[in-house]
Amino acid sequence: MVSLTDEQRMLVETAAELAENEFAERAYEWQDEPPWENLELLADRGFLGINFDEEYGGAGLSEFEAMLLNEAVGRVCPDTAAYLNSMHMTAPRTIDMFGTPEAKEKYLPPLTEAEDFVAICISEPEAGSDVHAMNTTVEERDGDLVVNGEKTWVSRFEDSSAGVTWVRFPEGLGTVIVDFDDPGVEVANHYTNMAGHKQTHYYMEDVVVPEENVLTRGDDAFKAQLKALNWERLGVASISNTWALAALDYALEYAGDREQFGQAIGEFQGIEWKLADLVTQLEASRSLTYRAAEDAVAKGRIPDPLQTGAANLFSGQMAESVISESLQICGANGYQQGHPLEYLYRLQRGWRFAGGTDEIQKNTIARWLKRGGVPTVLD
Repeated sequence: MVSLTDEQRMLVETAAELAENEFAERAYEWQDEPPWENLELLADRGFLGINFDEEYGGAGLSEFEAMLLNEAVGRVCPDTAAYLNSMHMTAPRTIDMFGTPEAKEKYLPPLTEAEDFVAICISEPEAGSDVHAMNTTVEERDGDLVVNGEKTWVSRFEDSSAGVTWVRFPEGLGTVIVDFDDPGVEVANHYTNMAGHKQTHYYMEDVVVPEENVLTRGDDAFKAQLKALNWERLGVASISNTWALAALDYALEYAGDREQFGQAIGEFQGIEWKLADLVTQLEASRSLTYRAAEDAVAKGRIPDPLQTGAANLFSGQMAESVISESLQICGANGYQQGHPLEYLYRLQRGWRFAGGTDEIQKNTIARWLKRGGVPTVLD
C-alpha cells in the first residue's frame, strides 16, 4: 500500500505492540472518558506530539508519521486514536505551526507530557460550514485584545485548559488561544451526541487575550490556516480508515469462529464476497489518504486540496459502509450495546461532517476539478 522507511516501520510496529499489550483490555470502555492512562504511556515512549518541534517536546517528524501512529493505535483502541488525531492534526498542531514562542512554550510541553489538552473552537449557532458568518469578534480596547461571542459543538471542552478559537478581527478573520478559566468564559450547555460524547456550547464576554496568544490575524494569514486544514481533513480520513480496519478485524474473527449449518460462516461464499468487497473499499481509501500525505511531505507543502477532499469524502462513506456491513456479519452480537461494532457504528457517523461535511468536500473537489481538470499520473 505504502512504502515505509525502516524508521517508519519501527514506529508502526512499536506502537502496535504497545497498544495490543497495554490498551486492548480497556479499549472500548473509555468512550467519553479521556484515556489519560494510555496517553501518559504514549508520552513516556515519546509518541505525543511526534510532528511538533523538538524544542517544545515533540519529535520533529511529519504528519505522515502521525497518521501511521493513529492507525497502529486505533486498530486496538479507537478513543485513544481519536485523541492522538486531535493532538497531531487540529488545535495543538495549529499552535505548533502558527504560535508565538511564548504560546508554544506555555501550551505545547503539557500536551506532549499528557498533562493537558487544547480544544478546537470553530462552530457557532449560525456559522458552521460558512466560517465567514462567524460573529465572535476581537477588538482592541485600551491596549487589550477583547473577545466577545459564542462557540458550540466543542469537543473535549471539560478536558482542555484552552481552545484555539476562530474569530473575526476588524481587518479580517483569524485565530486566538482562549484560556477557558479566564473571566468571561461561561458554559451555556453540554450536549451528548450519538456516540455518547459531550460537546459544549459556551459564551465569551469581554475575555482579554494576550497578544502572544494570537495565532493568525487578517485574511491573508487566515488563508494560510485554511490551507493547513487539509492536514486536519487527512487526519479525519486516517481515523475513518482506522475504525473501518478495527471493524473488519472483528468481522473477520467472528466469521472464522461462528459456525452455522456445520461450518464457519466465513466459508460461505456470500460472506467471503462481502469480506472481499469491504477490504477492497478500505484499501482504496487508505491508498487515497496516504498518497495525499506522502505527496505533501515529499514536496514540502500543504496537502493537495483535490486529493484531500477526495480522501476525506471517500473515507467517511467507506468507513460507515464497512462498519455497518461488519456489524451485519456479526448479526445480533454486534448489535448489542457495549459491543465494539455497535460503538464504532455510532462513533463513525459524526466523522462525515468532522473537518467539513460530505457536501463541502464535494464542493472543494468540483472547484479544483474545474480549475485544473482531471490530474494526470504525473501531477
